[in-house]
Formats: sequence, structure tokens, C-alpha cells
Amino acid sequence: MIKTLAKSIREYKTSSILSPIFVSFEVILECLMPLVIVWFLDALEDPQTIAEGRVMEVILTYGGALLGMAVLSLAAGMASGRFAARASAGFAKNLRKDMYYAIQDYSFANIDRFSTSSLVTRQTTDVTNVQMAYMMIIRVAIRCPFMLIFSLIMSFTVNVTISWVFLALVPILAAVLVFVIFKTHPIFDRVFHKYDNMNRSVREDIKGIRVVKSFVREDFEKKKFEASSEDVCKDFTLAERIMAINTPVMQFCIWLSFLLIFLLAAIITGQAMEANNVAAAVTGGDLTALIRYASQILSAVMQLSMVLVMIIIARTSAERIVAVLKEKSNITSPENAVTEVKDGDIIFDNVSFKYAKEAERNALENINLHIKSGQTIGILGGTGSSKSTLVNLIPRLYDVTEGAVYVGGVNVKQYDLDALRNKVAMVLQKNVLFSGTIKDNLRWGKEDATDDEMLRVCKLACADDFIQSFPDKYDTYIEQGGTNVSGGQKQRLCIARALLKDPKVLILDDSTSAVDTKTDAMIRRSFREQIPNVTKIIIAQRVSSVQDADQIIVMDGGRINAVGTHEELLVNNAIYQEVYYSQNKIGGAANAAEADKGGAAHE
Repeated sequence: MIKTLAKSIREYKTSSILSPIFVSFEVILECLMPLVIVWFLDALEDPQTIAEGRVMEVILTYGGALLGMAVLSLAAGMASGRFAARASAGFAKNLRKDMYYAIQDYSFANIDRFSTSSLVTRQTTDVTNVQMAYMMIIRVAIRCPFMLIFSLIMSFTVNVTISWVFLALVPILAAVLVFVIFKTHPIFDRVFHKYDNMNRSVREDIKGIRVVKSFVREDFEKKKFEASSEDVCKDFTLAERIMAINTPVMQFCIWLSFLLIFLLAAIITGQAMEANNVAAAVTGGDLTALIRYASQILSAVMQLSMVLVMIIIARTSAERIVAVLKEKSNITSPENAVTEVKDGDIIFDNVSFKYAKEAERNALENINLHIKSGQTIGILGGTGSSKSTLVNLIPRLYDVTEGAVYVGGVNVKQYDLDALRNKVAMVLQKNVLFSGTIKDNLRWGKEDATDDEMLRVCKLACADDFIQSFPDKYDTYIEQGGTNVSGGQKQRLCIARALLKDPKVLILDDSTSAVDTKTDAMIRRSFREQIPNVTKIIIAQRVSSVQDADQIIVMDGGRINAVGTHEELLVNNAIYQEVYYSQNKIGGAANAAEADKGGAAHE
């Protein structure tokens, strides 16, 4: 895990190294200052200094030394903070970028493993937790052990007997830390999954706010969010209660150490006086230094506990981030990949497919199909008949489980993915427009598209008329998600965007469902007349959208039920007949008459 995360440090390695170096320098100075204070106080108490009238000289000498050390310590601390902030913020930036790039390379199967809300949480909350932990590690986590070790060493140079107090208290604090770590880690592990659920609830509510309001479900959504929020709150409260043990234990140890220092100092000084050994007594300077070192040692342990708690929180976040970074796309371009798609000829050779290896049944079963280049193919079938699944295999959005798919006479697995997908344009079932102008959205199909090219494809998609009605025409701003255009307008813009790719294969996955039948017919006629060499695959619910296709494929339960023209299927296929008659409101005896008429026309 650490090795994977460390790859994201990159250009911030120097800052990551300089921060602990300056911290070490700061700690050394802070640990030396109490010792200088001892020398300072001892020099002031020296009768010879008073007798020679060198009090002011001593004050200036030691005071100047302390001031210089304080300034250097301050400068080192500021430099360390600056480098730590730069390193941690840069590390977080690279983490987000690496995660985002990794997600962009995912296949649909990879994306299916992570929910949208979970990926958003990992990009935001989880990265922030890791960023804070990293800053603590390269600054505080280096400072605390150094401060602990140096302060202990320096305290032993002042008074060995009293310094054993610190060594006796440190194991108590360490035991409390271990207890906190083992108790809180599983709680934080659990709470981040609840975060995902809460974010999912918020996302669904905001995305479907129109539905929520139209069904007057605001109170229900508020209660649902309150429940998920309360769930997160309970776990965090439990974790905070456990971590709260830290502070009172630390404070108890600090005051206990002060008490023991004074007690031992009094005992040692009393014994020295009884033995008439003034040199063995604890001086005011010694006492001041020991108090200072006690504060530094116990504060270092307290800060270390905070770092460890932060690391506990960040550990769960880090595991979730690494899961995203380590997830490799199961669909990649092969070596020496084919980079040119010859034509739109498509072959399904005994294809079977299921979304997961552990799935009980295939989504597609024994698909054998040949679509000639330039043909217009309609696909019809009930909900769940795997129509979209079938066409998703053509641009290799998923890989087949069995069999093979060929485009332009080449197995899709042998193509460079970009080359294949640039020549297989898809207008998906869920039309997506991005915030920006109409031109910005269209140029997703071709970055350097000219105004004339955009005008041509918009006329093909019957989008130019409504675009021209806007005051800003092609510079009209599209709100996020295309909320300021109708469903039919959104679909036509998405079709135009796909056409800009100059594809060999154009797949419309129920992409004219929001368009009126007249416009739908105009779009199909323009396709037939102006892009005859492009293979067109139209998935539709309306028979009228596919009835003039060269071939119509009827899907049922993941299998091809029938293939034929409108007239052939109207005579021979029960599923097609049912759909056709239900949409044309023909029933009873009229069904048979229509079927006979269709059969006669076919003969």
C-alpha cells in the first residue's frame, strides 16, 4: 500500500525530505535551550559572577544565545511547515490526478465495481485524510520521536535519578495509545462505508430532485438522509469517545511527572544538605530544565498519539484509494494493435457474455450475426432482452465471455481501443451533455471541428432548426446535464456529436425515444441519403423507428429470436407482431387480416 501511494509523491520528494530535516534542526535547538537556561541560571547564582560584577555580561551573553537559538528554531519550524504543506498538498493533488486518470482508463466492468458516490468520496474525503496524515508524518511524526529521544538524553545529562520518572511514565502512555489504535481502527473502517451510503443518498436526491418534488417526497428524503447522517455520527462519536481517553491520561501523566520531579528534587536536595554536599543538590536551573524536558517529552508523546489517530483514520482511506489505483482495466489495447478500421462490417461469431464470472446465467447466449457494411439494422425487444448489451460489445466496452466480435474483418480485441472507438460512434441510452456551449459539446466528437462541419452534422440530426432559434445559436450555453434543453433536443445534439467522429459504425441506443415520429423519420431519411456507407444500428422501442431498416433483429432473453425485414417479421414472428399491433392499436380479427396483407406483400 505504501509503495503504491509513494508513487504519487513524485516532484514533491525534495519538499518531503527537507521538511523532516528542518524539523530535526528545530528539535535539536529546542532541546539545547533548557540546557543553556541551566547554565544561565547557574552563572547568575555563582558568587564569583556577582563579586566580579559580571551579571549584565552573563545576561547579555546567555540571553543573546537563547534569542539566537529561538530565532533559528522559529525559522527552522517555519521552513519545515512550508515544505510540509507544499509536499502534502502536492501529494494530494497527484493522488487525485492519478485516481482520476485510473478511472478514465477503466472499462465498464471496472466501473461497475465502484459506485459513483464511493469514487467521489475517495477523491475528496479519503484524499484529504491521507493528505493530513502525510503532513503529520513528515513533520509531527518526525518531530515527536526526535523530541522524545533528545529530551530524554538531555534530561539524563541534568539529573539521572529524576530522569527515570520519564522512562516510567512513557510505557503507560504507550499502552493507552495501543488501546486507542486497536479500538478505533475497525470503527473508522466501518464509518467510511457509511459515508459512501450517505453520499449516495445525497446524490440520488439531488439528481432526482424533480421526481422528489413531483411526488412530494421531501419529508421522506429528509428522514432517509437524517438516518444515514445519524448512523455516521454515532460511529464517529464512539471513535471520538475512545480517543478522548488520550487527553486526560496525558494531562494526568504531565502533572504526575511535575509532582514526582519536585518530590525527588526535594528529597535529593535534603539528602545533599544533610551530607553537607551542596554540589549534589538540585539547583533552580536543574529544576527548570527538568520541568521543561518533562513538558517536551510528554507533549511529544501526546502529539505522537494525535499523529497515530490521524494515521488510523487515514489508513482506511489509503486502502480505499489504493483499491482504485490498483484496479487495472480488463480491456486494453494489445501490442502491435490494428489502428485502422477498414469498414463497418460486423460479425458476431457464437458470442456469449455475462457481466461477472460468478454470474449464474449469461446476459447474451449463442449470438451469431453478420451485419454488412453500410446496412441499417434495427434491434427490437422487450426490457431486459440485452439489446444494449449486444451493441456494447462492438466498440469493446465489454469483452465477450465466449466467441468473438469482428469489425471490419478484424477481431475487436486486436484493435487499438482509441482507433476502434473513434470509428464506432455510440449515442447511449442515457444522453449526457456537459456544461459549456453547444459548440463545446459538439467538439467532443471532433476537437478541431469547423463551424461548417458542425452545421452539417446538426442538419443531419435535425438539430440545426432549434439551435438557430436560440439567441446565441451555436454559442448557447448548456447547463450542467443539459437541463436547459428538452429531452428531444438533447438527443439530437448527442447524435450530431457522434456524427462528428466520422464513424464507420453508428449505434443509436434508443436515442430517438424523446423525438416526435416526424423528426425521427427525417433523421432516418437523412442518414439513408447522406451517410449510406456508414453501418447504422438503431435500438428502438417503436416499430416505426426500425421498420424501414435493411434487417430487424428481435431480441428475447439474451438470444436472437428472429432476423428479417419488417414484412417478414410481421408474418413470421409473434414477438414482432405483438409489438407492432399494440403500437398501431390493431387487435382481434384485424391482426390476422394485417398479417395476411403483410404476407401477400412479401410474396
